[in-house]
Amino acid sequence: MRKQVIAGNWKMNKLMGEATQFVDDVKGQVPSYDQVESVVVAPFPYLPTLVQQAEGTDLKIGAQNMHFEESGAFTGEVSPEMLKDLGVTYVVLGHSERREMFAETDETVNKKTHAAFKHNLVPIVCVGETDEQRENGEAESVVETQVKAALKDLTNEQVKDVIIAYEPIWAIGTGKTATAEDANAMCASIRKVVNEFAGSEPAEAIRIQYGGSVKPANVDELMSQSDIDGALVGGASLQPDSFLSLVEAGKHE
Repeated sequence: MRKQVIAGNWKMNKLMGEATQFVDDVKGQVPSYDQVESVVVAPFPYLPTLVQQAEGTDLKIGAQNMHFEESGAFTGEVSPEMLKDLGVTYVVLGHSERREMFAETDETVNKKTHAAFKHNLVPIVCVGETDEQRENGEAESVVETQVKAALKDLTNEQVKDVIIAYEPIWAIGTGKTATAEDANAMCASIRKVVNEFAGSEPAEAIRIQYGGSVKPANVDELMSQSDIDGALVGGASLQPDSFLSLVEAGKHE
C-alpha cells in the first residue's frame, strides 16, 4: 500500500510568529510518519527555524521552489544545496503559479527534478490543466506532456520516489473541486502514463497527490480513491486544526 503524503503549501502567507506558532501547535499531534507523511511547505525565510522546530518529530518541512544550479549568478534564487544544508526534506516544483507568473517551463521543471535527486530532496512535481484545456478535451494530453517532461531521463528508481501533484488549475483557490471520481480518473491516467514511460513497478510505486480546493469537508472522499495518494493543500492548510484534519484523513492504520 502506498503511504499518503499530505503537504500544506502556505504560499506567500504568514509572518514568523504565526509560522512558529503553527508548528508548535501541530508537531506533536501529527500521526506517525509510518502512517502518513505530514509536510509543511513554507516560505524560504522561515525554513531554518521551522526545520529546527520540527526536528525529532513526525512533521517534515518542504520548500516551495528552488533553482536547478548548485550556485552562481542567480540573484534572488535558492539552490538545492542550500535547502539540503538547512535540513529541508521536500521541494515543490512546477506549481501552476510558478508556471503562469514566473515563466516556469517543462524543461526547467525537469532540470529541477534531477537536481532534487542529486541532493537527496523529495520532489513534489505539479501538473494540471486549465479550464479552457479541460473544456476542449485536452486535459489528459496536457497532463501527459507535463508528466513525461518532468520524468525525462530519470532512472526507474528515481521515478518511484517522485511525488506527482495533480492540480487542475481551474480548481486552485477558486472553491471549485474536481469530483473525487474525476480527480481519481486523472490520477489513474497519470499512473498509466508512468507505466508506459517507465514500467509497471515504478507506476505502482509512484505517489500521486490531488490538489485544488481540498478541505476537511471533502478530503475523506478524495483520500478514499484508488489512485489518490495524498493531497497538496493551499488555504485549508493555514490553520492548525484544519491541517491536522487533513493529515488524519491520509492516515493508514
